[in-house]
Amino acid sequence: MNILSALSLSRRPLVAFMIVGTFWGSFAAQVPVLKAGIGATDTQFGLILLGTAIGLATTMWAAPRFDRRFGRDAMLLAGMTFAALAIGPALANGPLVMFLAMVAAGYASGMLDVVMNARVSELEARSGRSLMNANHAMFSVAYAISAILTGLAREAGLEPVQIFGAVAFAIFLMSLPLRTEVEPVDEEARRSNRFPWPTVVLCGAIVLVAFFVEATVESWSALHIERTLGGRAAEGALGPAVLGFTMAIGRFSGQALTERFSEHAIIVIGTAMACFGALVAAGAPTPLVAYAGFGAMGLGIAAVGPVGLAIVGRMVRPEHRTAAVARAAVIGFMGFVLAPSVMGLVSGAFGLRMAFVVVAALALFAPALAYYLRSVARRSAQAS
Repeated sequence: MNILSALSLSRRPLVAFMIVGTFWGSFAAQVPVLKAGIGATDTQFGLILLGTAIGLATTMWAAPRFDRRFGRDAMLLAGMTFAALAIGPALANGPLVMFLAMVAAGYASGMLDVVMNARVSELEARSGRSLMNANHAMFSVAYAISAILTGLAREAGLEPVQIFGAVAFAIFLMSLPLRTEVEPVDEEARRSNRFPWPTVVLCGAIVLVAFFVEATVESWSALHIERTLGGRAAEGALGPAVLGFTMAIGRFSGQALTERFSEHAIIVIGTAMACFGALVAAGAPTPLVAYAGFGAMGLGIAAVGPVGLAIVGRMVRPEHRTAAVARAAVIGFMGFVLAPSVMGLVSGAFGLRMAFVVVAALALFAPALAYYLRSVARRSAQAS
């Protein structure tokens, strides 16, 4: 009942989370065909995906201004923009065009992601409820369903332009009910009080590690299954789908766990499980074993990113909340871009198995960051 009430309370931003999941689930399931379509190597494709980072980076500054300018219409307009740009990757006929398409996709996805996380943070402040994990869980549900449907569409012979066209239309329809009321911002207090960059950067770094782990499975699991382990297109699509479903389970569970355990404990346990899963995926002899590894990664890392965003929303002053959540989220989003790029570079040099070993090692940065953040918060509380 706790989960259902959380979903009901945040039903409008919840749809926005599903929009983002729908696009990236479909994209992940089409990575093998998109990569082959432009004739890119692993290293080249990883660098192409850096275009998403450029798009995302602009939202760190643009999204808070966009949100203040359009207020109740911000989510609606961001969703419509995403719908207009969603077909871009399908139209790419070479590396340069694909790079530009990823810049556009990163910008559209980032704008909507920042605004929807800010709306959830506002709802958390008003209601006193933890809502981040439930909303991020619906991203994972939409991501998994989209990946499976895309895999089936590929098996049926549909081309990327047809699949992305359907995704764009779905995003348009889902965007229609996104207009929502927003909390007024005290502009005088916002200008006079110093922006809490240390808290934002630390929380953003925790989110970055979580999204980095998530993105490795999103962008490279299908290729790992199909190329390294010899799976078919539908089997490849199951890689990101398994991640989506297990992350949904982990985030729905995290919704309850955040009310019973400390945020630091959730981060430590979750990243340890994700590390183990990455090692299983790296050494997998069959697709089935790789699915088990991807599932452990999803279950483990699921609650870490939402917890990081919830912490920053709780620790900063109300007049800075939207901008703080926006910038922590954008720092975190870099994980979605750095991961494919790092994976591409490591895979190009040493193979995909070693790339997943590197992910296992990087996952362990999150507990160290959480410990330092807790120490900073305690010192700040003692000083005040």
